[in-house]
Amino acid sequence: MYLWIKSLHLVSMVAWFAGLFYLPRLFVYHSAATDAPSIARFKIMERRLYRGITTPSAVLTVGFGLWLIALQGLDWVAATGWLQLKLLLVGLLLTYHFYLGHLGARFALDQNTHTEKFYRIINELPVFILVPVVILAEVKPF
Repeated sequence: MYLWIKSLHLVSMVAWFAGLFYLPRLFVYHSAATDAPSIARFKIMERRLYRGITTPSAVLTVGFGLWLIALQGLDWVAATGWLQLKLLLVGLLLTYHFYLGHLGARFALDQNTHTEKFYRIINELPVFILVPVVILAEVKPF
């Protein structure tokens, strides 16, 4: 059963990251848009991506991850430094996720205050979490 849950954890994580990579890219294009039809289209796309794919995938990822922890026990968490660091990074990723939700809400209200360049920069941030999380989970260096 453990491997099935781990597989579902990984699949939901891939879907979550797809949303985390694509949503800021939509913000790049939205911030550069000037015509009303494009702006309206971006608002719909951002809302659907965040609420319909990215957030449910985040919930499933965390849920399956907690299920895996429950199967192993809390003593396992206390004894595995790599997992503790991974959980810290997941916490940062959740913060980033909710920040994207905040930015999307600002766009929805036509209150964006950031430039296209800002969104291009934050679009790259998940990579700095994805790489160490995968290395920690697969290599288990400590």
